[in-house]
Amino acid sequence: MNVIDLRSDTVTHPTPAMRQAMFEAEVGDDVYQEDPTVRRLERMAAEAMGKEAALFVTSGTMGNLVAVLVQTQRGDRVVVGSEAHIYYYEGDGERRMAGVELVPIPNDERGGMDPALVKQALGAPGPPATLVCLENTHNRCGGAALTAAETAAVADVARSHGARVHLDGARVFNAAVALGVPAAELAAPADSVTFCFSKGLSAPVGSILNGSADLIARARQIRRMVGGGMRQAGVIAAAGVVALETMVERLAQDHENARLLAEGLAAMPGIRLDAASVQTNIVAFELEGWEPPDFLAALREVGVLAVPFGPHRIRMVTHNDVSRQDIEEALERIRSVCAARV
Repeated sequence: MNVIDLRSDTVTHPTPAMRQAMFEAEVGDDVYQEDPTVRRLERMAAEAMGKEAALFVTSGTMGNLVAVLVQTQRGDRVVVGSEAHIYYYEGDGERRMAGVELVPIPNDERGGMDPALVKQALGAPGPPATLVCLENTHNRCGGAALTAAETAAVADVARSHGARVHLDGARVFNAAVALGVPAAELAAPADSVTFCFSKGLSAPVGSILNGSADLIARARQIRRMVGGGMRQAGVIAAAGVVALETMVERLAQDHENARLLAEGLAAMPGIRLDAASVQTNIVAFELEGWEPPDFLAALREVGVLAVPFGPHRIRMVTHNDVSRQDIEEALERIRSVCAARV
């Protein structure tokens, strides 16, 4: 029985074209800025985000940390969503390493933040609030895609208080494809934006930070400080080049498969899900009558992998290594698990 892995789009394997590009990559010492493949990838990424420059980093977490370090001083406050990846998953790195205080405000069900609440947080007494962080798509809010207008509304409030804006755009290309707009349009209101190559774009490793030429020049020094200086990094950057050239538009297939998955799950006993709310490749749902560990163990027995996403919540993610046929097969297996529970 084949295992259908819906835990995350991070489990994707590099495509044959990526493997070939990695094998043939022209390389140099990236700390000296002499790796031509890395330089090419950074130019491509900056252009895709509508920014002046970009910096290749090992992970989205590192990219977000560097973005915070370069745009704040120790003791500053940083406004984030209560469900943000930066706040929820990144190991308290911003507080421990950047010395900032993360100020969470509630995310709405789509991952947005009320500009009025952002304004209130920015104007609260205490140390200066110098940065606001947004996320698009929003992982814990079911892969919802924020529009450029929603991002701009928060950015306008931030700038009226002298604060900058960072966009954690780990899956920003998913948002762009879902909304039918260029990724640069979604990134335009932000001073800095990260995105990942190793999620829906299917590269094996790497993320990138984009911003002004001055911001990236300073970020390059900070990347080295946090251990991110790489040498012949073109070997992995080559996969990112292929990802940007070939893997963006195909994200629509993942979104279609996610909707198929959501529609099937919504009809099953013990699962509560509004299938119409699924915009991109993340399907999150509530369990009724199940404990997540029991449900996940039962799925594993039939060769379907997923992850817990809260006290009674499960997440499944579609990606390049899961076909429509795989989704149909996964639904049959999950249906059998739910039927046996009734």
